[in-house]
Amino acid sequence: MILSKYNLKKVNAPGLIVPDERLFNLPEKVLQFGTGVLLRGLPDYFIDKANRQGIFNGRVVVVKSTDTGSADEFDKQDGLYTLYIKGIEEGKEVNEQMVCSAISRVLSAGKDWEAILKFAHSPHLQVVISNTTEVGIQLVQDDIRKHPPVSFPGKLLAVLYERYKAFNGSEKSGLVIVPTELIVDNGKKLESIILELAHLNKLEPAFMDWLENCNHFCNSLVDRIVPGKPDAATTKEMAADCGYEDDLRIVSEVYSLWAIEGGEKVSSVLTFAQADKGVVITPDIEKFRELKLRLLNATHTLSCAAAFLSGFNTVKLAMDNDAFSNFISQLMKSDIAPAIPYEVSVAETDDFAAKVLDRFRNPNIEHQWISISAQYSSKIKMRVLPLLLNHYKKSTSVPELMALGFAAFIRFMKVNKIDGKFVGEINGSEYTVTDSQADIFYKAWTNADAQTAVNNVLSNKTLWDADLTQLQGFETAVTGYLAAIEEQGALQVLENIELKSLAK
Repeated sequence: MILSKYNLKKVNAPGLIVPDERLFNLPEKVLQFGTGVLLRGLPDYFIDKANRQGIFNGRVVVVKSTDTGSADEFDKQDGLYTLYIKGIEEGKEVNEQMVCSAISRVLSAGKDWEAILKFAHSPHLQVVISNTTEVGIQLVQDDIRKHPPVSFPGKLLAVLYERYKAFNGSEKSGLVIVPTELIVDNGKKLESIILELAHLNKLEPAFMDWLENCNHFCNSLVDRIVPGKPDAATTKEMAADCGYEDDLRIVSEVYSLWAIEGGEKVSSVLTFAQADKGVVITPDIEKFRELKLRLLNATHTLSCAAAFLSGFNTVKLAMDNDAFSNFISQLMKSDIAPAIPYEVSVAETDDFAAKVLDRFRNPNIEHQWISISAQYSSKIKMRVLPLLLNHYKKSTSVPELMALGFAAFIRFMKVNKIDGKFVGEINGSEYTVTDSQADIFYKAWTNADAQTAVNNVLSNKTLWDADLTQLQGFETAVTGYLAAIEEQGALQVLENIELKSLAK
């Protein structure tokens, strides 16, 4: 039995949340560019939850922009899919499952462009959401009169122009547009591209005024791990448990955040925010970006090499070790949180750090450290360096755990060139380093001991746009930790750190 509206009445799985039939009659209020798992596991989940609570009361029309694949799976299942939420929250295991009914239909840009333009005429349409990957929000010389235009901004501009004409440029016909692509100021960047594209297409000044004054392009930040479709064995087990086949089922972690930049007008339209504390509408989302970038991403980056060199392949395996778990907790609270270059309270950083630790302990997410290490040096520069420099603006003391993270990073980047690849080695096992700056580290380690390698790396302005050897005591601390890692092994160093902390 395949999941569909008709078969829903036959579903009788314990604990499964199933949509009420009234939800299928709700008006279509959202145009969504993208069918990906993040959109289905986060924005569509919030909309579905709000609909079930009688708040937003609107469904989603999805545009499939790419030529790969088809919309057949969505058509066959009437847009329904099962979402499994699995993970740890406040130290307790969470296991929820629901059939999401937010999506009303999926249209292919290539085959259904006329239907998409027709939807622009709908008086119910209020919101546009997108996730077309970071590459999607780029200016392309595009003709919006093509069927369809080539780029995502071209398609969106065509829809907006169609709507403008359909409603004679009325103020009320404007939309709230929320891109979720993972780039800074995604809303502002999309708006600037749309405006430039409108000029290139020689659209009338009155439309340009309507575009700027009646539509709201919102910066937003999304944060939720949605790995995607489960593997074959898990899919088979889930089908047996719930009693139906579902080719669109997805799994997500518990944690969810959708921070949207906007004021009262945006809040009045995006009423689904009332259904879940994970949706935050605020005039400034920079605080949420900093918390995520520093406490989640920078923690990942600073602990990655220490975990990998200790023999842990995944984040969950590392978190099962007391020494590593203690290290990463102290790293966040003692070194990273106080150095965040933004005004955040201790209560906010403590709360976010606790949620990060829950996420790292999630047994349902197989997050490989070697994957996290990709483009390691650029991640250090973007995520960690502002923390390090801000720490030294406030203090002359050495951030010991940052220094340990740097030392492990430099040891991880001890590589040789083999068949055009940069390869490291630890405990007799080889690993491939994927980093565009790997050659710098190869040269830094050539005929060098630990002290020389540290000096070569920290003083390299090509890497950091700064000389990190000038930070008081930092080079000495990094060198000491690197020597200890070389002599004792990373795990032993972490265990020694743990013993010190417990003794305090």
